[in-house]
Amino acid sequence: MPGLHIDWHIGGLPLYPPTQSGDSKPRTLSWNNHTAPASVNGWILPGEDVEEEMESLKVNGSEEATNGHGNTERPVLERKSSSPMMPAFMTSAPGKVIVYGEHAVVYGKAAMAAAISLRSYLLVTALSRSHRTITLRFPDIGMEHSWKIDDLPWSAFSQPSKKKHYYDLVDKLDPELLEAMQPHLTVISPKASSEDRKIHQNAASAFLYLFLSLGSQKFPGCIYTLRSTIPIGAGLGSSASISVCLSSAILLQLRTLSGPHPDQPREEADLQIERINRWAFVGEMCIHGNPSGVDNTVATGGKAVVFKRGNYSQPPTVIPLRNFPELPLLLVNTRQSRSTAAEVAKVAALRKAQPAVIEPILEAISQITESAHRLISTSGFDAKDAGSVQTLGGLMSTNHGLLAALGVSHPKLERIREIVDTVGLGWTKLTGAGGGGSAITLLNSNASPSKLTSLEEQLANEGFEKFETTLGGDGVGVLWPAVLHNGAQDESGQEIDQENFLNADGRDGVEQLVGVGIGAFEKREGWKFWSSVGSHVNSEGKQEPISG
Repeated sequence: MPGLHIDWHIGGLPLYPPTQSGDSKPRTLSWNNHTAPASVNGWILPGEDVEEEMESLKVNGSEEATNGHGNTERPVLERKSSSPMMPAFMTSAPGKVIVYGEHAVVYGKAAMAAAISLRSYLLVTALSRSHRTITLRFPDIGMEHSWKIDDLPWSAFSQPSKKKHYYDLVDKLDPELLEAMQPHLTVISPKASSEDRKIHQNAASAFLYLFLSLGSQKFPGCIYTLRSTIPIGAGLGSSASISVCLSSAILLQLRTLSGPHPDQPREEADLQIERINRWAFVGEMCIHGNPSGVDNTVATGGKAVVFKRGNYSQPPTVIPLRNFPELPLLLVNTRQSRSTAAEVAKVAALRKAQPAVIEPILEAISQITESAHRLISTSGFDAKDAGSVQTLGGLMSTNHGLLAALGVSHPKLERIREIVDTVGLGWTKLTGAGGGGSAITLLNSNASPSKLTSLEEQLANEGFEKFETTLGGDGVGVLWPAVLHNGAQDESGQEIDQENFLNADGRDGVEQLVGVGIGAFEKREGWKFWSSVGSHVNSEGKQEPISG
């Protein structure tokens, strides 16, 4: 079949074969007889170059003109009205909780963090070629700002010594590039309070640094709209979730990610996760300065990780727990503000004053993490077994007691534990730095709906904010195009556009409109995840550590 042209669709994403070395444009696929593509590695998404080539042109007038030599001139061509360059699409990433190991991890010991089903969602809508602007919308925090693409500091970011590529590892921010962005950040939200303005500018800083590092001045105009169901400032990884959404979206626009699709090799899926995670960490550095890397790692890969950083001058060791079970979790926000730095300093001072007492506590916390890791990693572990869940829950309760001994609990956290223990629904501990923030409860398997309702009412009456969520869900996800199908009977699906996304009412409205779903049997059709592809074990059947 000479000259046959195929548009390949894998995992719902229209893909083009890889480019030739040094060729920036996708090529079409032709073969004769039985010749076929060898693999799907490196296949890319359609973008600016493809759309330019495909743009329709029309002849201006019907009469042919001559060039004075009797030859017929080519007719004058003129663009039709411009149209969007690619369909709207979405990315999504989860928040996280520290399940075991808070504070001990500061001293080179292990901690375990897991994804939760509260997520951030990013809708990317391409504009027509005549619209040379990019807009970042984050209505949940009252932020919206637009930049003219041609006015951004491309000259600074495109210098040979500064230019980064999608495959680069960036472990620190460039002060000169940060300085070049400042005029484009200081104009954001001038009428907002100083606290809100700082939040808005931090989010914009992460977005612009990624956009300018990865993109180019030829990048299409777009609207990037963020919605999140993760409470901000509660220690649940909301900024990392947002950074992962932004990183994955821009890399998708650059056509540098393949999949996700069911037949994708695990190693290839891991490469995409690593690529997204690297740039999400850059976004986290823009927001936090010196992040640990655990939040963005969990938000990208999902499930859970065991995280250890013995030397802060070296990357941490991260062991992904691919078989971490999805477990029912009650998350309660105390609404009590806290400072991570202050709680860490408190423990450091105590350790310095009483090393013989505090060191064994930190070591005991580390052993709790290791015990949970061993249990989950055993071949016979069954998340539906009441005894296994009870063991995990008991370790959580013990972990909380040790953290309280370090002085990082809070009366509101203890009150939440008291309420849950009285009802008898599960095992509760603080999560994160403590001193306020959030508590998590691993629900036991026989938690009755009536008891849950009673518990929720009591928590609400005392001013706490509760979320019924799931521990150990998927990582970064893609919805391409932004169309969701609600069940097999919904053939046409619902298109997600800027209007209905912005108008979704609160967390419940966002989840109802675009939520990825909870549990293995409730996933919304359309969303796809690299973390769900294949398996990742070594020749001995054990999970392998990675560095990142």
